[in-house]
Amino acid sequence: MTGFNAHGVWAIYRFEMARALRTLWQSVATPVITTSLYFVVFGGAIGSRMQSVDGVGYGSFIVPGLIMLSLLTQSISNASIGIYFPKFTGTIYELLSAPVSAMEMVLGYVGAAATKSVILGLIILATAMLFVDLPIKHPLMMLAFLVLTSIAFSLFGFIIGVWAKGFEQLNFVPALLITPLTFLGGAFYSIDMLPPVWRTVSLFNPVVYLVSGFRWSFFGQGDVGVGASLAFTFAFLLACLGVIAWIFKTGYRMKE
Repeated sequence: MTGFNAHGVWAIYRFEMARALRTLWQSVATPVITTSLYFVVFGGAIGSRMQSVDGVGYGSFIVPGLIMLSLLTQSISNASIGIYFPKFTGTIYELLSAPVSAMEMVLGYVGAAATKSVILGLIILATAMLFVDLPIKHPLMMLAFLVLTSIAFSLFGFIIGVWAKGFEQLNFVPALLITPLTFLGGAFYSIDMLPPVWRTVSLFNPVVYLVSGFRWSFFGQGDVGVGASLAFTFAFLLACLGVIAWIFKTGYRMKE
């Protein structure tokens, strides 16, 4: 096979996007309702009793963290389910024998998962603006973080979907790793509020860099430098690409 099979990529992408439309309530409505509840509980009940954080109202301060929480979990979920179901039903063999390269397959699945996550992130952002006054000082950087994070964690979700042997493993990483790391990664507070020892420990949490960079794009300030946030995001994206290249080279759990 020579050349780029755009038709094959588009077919996979269109199928995955159509699947999201069939489960619209689960894909969009549920995360938006959950995020709205966070605003009611954290932004309203708790935020009204808290002072501003670094000069930013608490209700506005938590918006980037809430969007990032949904972005990480939905990117992983969309991509992992997308590649897991062909394995589960056995149609993965038809896909592997089709005139579609590994890169084209990843483009289709990860592209669709990232697209759904970006759309969801923008919907949650629009929802947040109904609750709080939200400035966006660096809109292009905000979109850059939104897209890069969606792509990086969709790649990570693709890896999880290949690795998983059952639905329990499919949900293991998002539920027991990503969500706790996000809650401990400054989504609802600044790590500068922590004692020095725990602030140092927090710097080993990778989600801190994602939340901080995304928050910087809104308010022009974050817990770590925006350069470090971008560097981590790119490094994680490249690491995931390396793992996926190894998966297709070795056939790891793709042909079992």
